[in-house]
Amino acid sequence: MPKIYLTGAQDDTLGSLVSGDTLPYPAQTIDMPIDHFPNSTRYAPHETGTFKQRYFYDSTYYKPGGPVFLYLSGETAATDRFSNLVSGIILILMQATNGLGVILENRYYGTSFPFNTSTTDNLRYLTTEQTIADNAYFAQHVTFASVGGNLTAPGTPWILYGGSLAGGEVAFSMKTYGNIFFGGIVSSGPVQAALEYPEWYNPIQKYGPQDCVSSINAIIENIDRLVASGNEFAILGLKEVFGLEAVIDIRDFAQTIAFPLGGPFNYPTNSWQELNWYPGYNAPDFFNFCSNVTNINTPDNITLIDYALARYSNNTPWTNLGNYANYIKEEFLPLCPNRDYNSPECFGTQNGSFWAYTSNSPTRSYLYTTCTELGAYQVAPSTYPSLVMKVLKADYTQQWCNWAFPPGLYNRIPPTPDLSAFNKYGGFNISAERLAFIDGDVDPWLDLCYHSTKTPLRTSSDDHPEYLIAGSGHHWDSYGILDVSSEPLFIQQSHLWEIRTVEKWLRTFPSWKPGR
Repeated sequence: MPKIYLTGAQDDTLGSLVSGDTLPYPAQTIDMPIDHFPNSTRYAPHETGTFKQRYFYDSTYYKPGGPVFLYLSGETAATDRFSNLVSGIILILMQATNGLGVILENRYYGTSFPFNTSTTDNLRYLTTEQTIADNAYFAQHVTFASVGGNLTAPGTPWILYGGSLAGGEVAFSMKTYGNIFFGGIVSSGPVQAALEYPEWYNPIQKYGPQDCVSSINAIIENIDRLVASGNEFAILGLKEVFGLEAVIDIRDFAQTIAFPLGGPFNYPTNSWQELNWYPGYNAPDFFNFCSNVTNINTPDNITLIDYALARYSNNTPWTNLGNYANYIKEEFLPLCPNRDYNSPECFGTQNGSFWAYTSNSPTRSYLYTTCTELGAYQVAPSTYPSLVMKVLKADYTQQWCNWAFPPGLYNRIPPTPDLSAFNKYGGFNISAERLAFIDGDVDPWLDLCYHSTKTPLRTSSDDHPEYLIAGSGHHWDSYGILDVSSEPLFIQQSHLWEIRTVEKWLRTFPSWKPGR
């Protein structure tokens, strides 16, 4: 899932691989039907046109008879996924099997927007079933100019790969279009939708530096008690400690001080999710935060803040409150140069007109999917310990949905996300032939994925392979360094497993009879 910045959405960014307008692969487009379901009342009145859906491919390693690896770009532009062709999992699989790799941009991301604006009506074709129908149509109609012959599915073995939201789309594509796609690998893909998702913070609780985690837990519990007391003078004093007295809504305050941990939907700097095994992709902001929170050598003027609210906790100091508050002041307040901290451009979210902009953007597209089908609102857990304040509940995110997507002439969002749009494919029990699942056990999204802690122990087989990478985060297997043998052992072994899995599948392709 993406990290949503104050200025837009990014995930798995390419970094130095793209410089200005120079792209390592020429952009291609296919004329994709806007509406794959002309007989469904859900999409009435129906659009009969097409839009230009962008894709990129690499045929460097392709040899006749080799497979096509279709990487689904998911909730970001296809250009942000080039690393998978340049050094990551698609390159690894192409080299091992003489395959061709292609990245397909998701509808409503990058340049692949069906309409010039993203009004509620125009967004009605941004659904899971339309998206996975794009995948099937693409595999049956695409051409690769630099490669002779017809490589469409099912005559050629097409193997899907997707990480994060696109991982779930791989699973749903295989479940629905198993007569077109030969295989699929789901990496950290949500297959089970839920309205509330407090489990996002569980890996931090379990695996984060425990002195830091314990400090935050204790501070948050003290803050919750103070807020629950209704003492407005004390609550203002709390906000002043963090330099956020101008932020009116207590939930906006709660979200802002949660930014280093991953606020609900919004977090402008890197969090636990952006940690990575490879230094070139790693974003260690979370550990910098914890190092600051637990610093025992801070100046007295910072340490004394631990006592600023002690009168509300039986004169017991709030250990490391000064460090926590100082980190917010130094790292987050400067992100608001006009110092209007309650404005929607900064830390205030209570402005309905701000959310109702209709310009095309990845942030708006992802919010729409969140509001209509995925859910997974990041909320505080119902019991302590907690890393975020209890005021962060589902209604906080839902109000953004309601403001962002007012009813149109033909489309309106549901009162809460329609979770059946995901769960109808099987949820945690989803299964299809040659559908592989690979997850990381420290991924904040794990409990929506196949290896959720809520599921029984998984059993692997050649047709239904599964792999849980110990110590791995969010689709860490998608990254590579051009030399599998030099990777850390836990990543190297996951890549070797993926190679073996695909090679086993390909041996059976000559006897595969799609549609039977």
